Amino acid sequence: MGFGLLALRASRTSSAINRSCFSTSPTLLISRIFASQSPNPSNRHSRGIVSTPELLQNAEATAEAPQPQEIHPPRTPLAGARVHFPNPEDAIEVFVDGFPVTIPKGMTVLQACEVAGVDIPRFCYHSRLSIAGNCRMCLVEVEKSPKPVASCAMPALPGMKIKTDTPVAKKAREGVMEFLLMNHPLDCPICDQGGECDLQDQSMAFGSDRGRFTDVKRSVVDKNLGPLVKTVMTRCIQCTRCVRFATEVAGVQDLGMLGRGSGEEIGTYVEKLMTSELSGNVIDICPVGALTSKPFAFKARNWELKATETIDVTDAVGSNIRIDSRGPEVMRIIPRLNEDINEEWISDKTRFCYDGLKRQRLNDPMIRGPDGRFKSVSWRDALAIVAEVARQVQPEEIVGVAGRLSDAESMMALKDFLNRMGSNNVWFEGNGVRPNADLRSGYLLNSSISGLEKADVFLLVGTQPRIEAPMVNARIHKTVRATHAKVGYIGPPTDFNYNYENLGTGPQTLLEIAEGRHPFCSALRNAKNLAIIVGAGLFERKDKDAILSVVDSIAKLGNVVRPDWNGLNFLLLHAAQAASLDLGLVPESDNSIESAKFLYLMGADDVELEKLPSDAFVVYQGHHGDRSVYRANVILPASAFSEKEGTYENTEGCSQQTLPAVPTVGDARDDWKIIRALSEVAGVCLPYDNLAGIHSRISVVAPNLLRVDDREPTLIHTDLKPDCQQKMSTEPFCSAVDNFYMTDSITRASKIMAQCSASLLLKK
Repeated sequence: MGFGLLALRASRTSSAINRSCFSTSPTLLISRIFASQSPNPSNRHSRGIVSTPELLQNAEATAEAPQPQEIHPPRTPLAGARVHFPNPEDAIEVFVDGFPVTIPKGMTVLQACEVAGVDIPRFCYHSRLSIAGNCRMCLVEVEKSPKPVASCAMPALPGMKIKTDTPVAKKAREGVMEFLLMNHPLDCPICDQGGECDLQDQSMAFGSDRGRFTDVKRSVVDKNLGPLVKTVMTRCIQCTRCVRFATEVAGVQDLGMLGRGSGEEIGTYVEKLMTSELSGNVIDICPVGALTSKPFAFKARNWELKATETIDVTDAVGSNIRIDSRGPEVMRIIPRLNEDINEEWISDKTRFCYDGLKRQRLNDPMIRGPDGRFKSVSWRDALAIVAEVARQVQPEEIVGVAGRLSDAESMMALKDFLNRMGSNNVWFEGNGVRPNADLRSGYLLNSSISGLEKADVFLLVGTQPRIEAPMVNARIHKTVRATHAKVGYIGPPTDFNYNYENLGTGPQTLLEIAEGRHPFCSALRNAKNLAIIVGAGLFERKDKDAILSVVDSIAKLGNVVRPDWNGLNFLLLHAAQAASLDLGLVPESDNSIESAKFLYLMGADDVELEKLPSDAFVVYQGHHGDRSVYRANVILPASAFSEKEGTYENTEGCSQQTLPAVPTVGDARDDWKIIRALSEVAGVCLPYDNLAGIHSRISVVAPNLLRVDDREPTLIHTDLKPDCQQKMSTEPFCSAVDNFYMTDSITRASKIMAQCSASLLLKK
């Protein structure tokens, strides 16, 4: 049937209906309409529909009733992200590809897409840096917007409908990727970023299969940023992540953008090195191969490496790290996310000290011969000689010293062994003569590392966080930048990367503040959350009790310790320091070294041995041939932190564990296993022979050490400390760390750290 005949029949039917509209009742009209439109001829003889006003109203109400909404299954946010609503009333709803998502007001479109489980490509955006919006890779389509918008810079509005997978968005990203690749060199086979490069991944996912650029690519001169960061600036895509990191996180104005248009490039304005202690983090945040690790250059591909999640022991922060190894060698160290401790940054010392793990290592047990030279022996012979000498000396002449890198298990075994030998002179290097180990609040960072962000005034007493604990200093810098918190500092001249007021250099300034005579007292009184940070370097002073008593007076003046806030903090220096105080490694005698005849050094390389008697027998148990080896009579090789499972407690009291990433070197053994074997040879066998047994022993002495990744809160101690009658000295405070890059046996053995010490310290 032709279209003309169909149109004619339709017009006749409609005209007939129109003619009858003026002479027919509404009921009959409805009946005729349904009869004329019915496709079945038998329906034309059926009874017409009779309607009343009530039925018509019900029909209209039914037509206007809202249709049931389509129920969408819940979507999982990217990377298990959790959305925090500070104020539930500020929650808004947006639609991402048709899925409703509830987010807090103030979130960007990109963040809303992440909550909805949609991954938006990006280069310049980073969650911990300010928004730049200059790569344009994150373009999405928003309803009623005339063109695609940059999702990283567009705030999400209530009811906004976001489309991430439309042809318009795909075409926009493809065009952006083509522009980015226009001047990018095709050197992926020789680029160290290959295999973990954002540009590679996003080019495969969102780019075109061919390029249309046929002109000559531009090239950029490489910059010298120091011995740690390698630059190939021709690969740079000008995302400015490194510039924003240096300014906002590291707190240095070393990097910036130079030039305009196709001639713009990242540089240092004047030729200089990047002197920040966090400079290595630009390697992680660089999305391309422009900034890579100079020590790791051309060493390995990332798919060849075995990853082991562990923690850092070069300071007392306990930063979470990942050790990448190949065979028996540690190839690199990169950060691991932990919001409460190090966020996603680590210091340069943590990142680049790994080459010290294979240099100057102790492989075999050795005994010093009559000619003064060491010769290798078996474990049986070495332990027999040590046990024989230990049995011949008096118990009060036996002294044990735990080193800075000792784990809790080995310190527990050392203390038990010396106690069974009749001696209680076991202590930890760096704690001073009589450390305050009675209350945990007297030596921990009570406000926690992340809790420092709540403070509005900081008072730093004898501590330099930038070189003692860079990740704690990064928190302070973050707080000062975000809330303009005031910082007062008492100590030797130093260089912080935030605004601070130097109040004085010694204890006299503390007295002035405690008596209310210092101008900074007004800031302390007006502070809502005052944070006092006392450096652990004061533990070595003879007048430390008097200083801590004055600090307690200042804490009462600023209402620092209360149920909802404990801002009286102690910043420790070494990885094993907190656990040593929890386990009670406190010497019985103040002059134990002077009277020692048998000295057991467990990784202790910074003990002053000048006062040690010349006829004393010294046993050195450790993993590096460092300072104390030259005085040792017997050397027992031990495993390093990357080769064993051990428990460490950081400065805020959080227990964490190291895991073995590589096998032990030579004939080395774990520290606690050596002491356990020695106790058996000496006839005072310890009652445990595995980790479960030694953990059972630790649960009796310090059960908090077994709560891994958990921080047990400390008790408020203000009224429990006795009054101090000690007189305070006028000697000014001194620096606790002389060389940031060389603080323990591993970093002193590192060639990379030696280069940093030689070049960067002179530039600062």
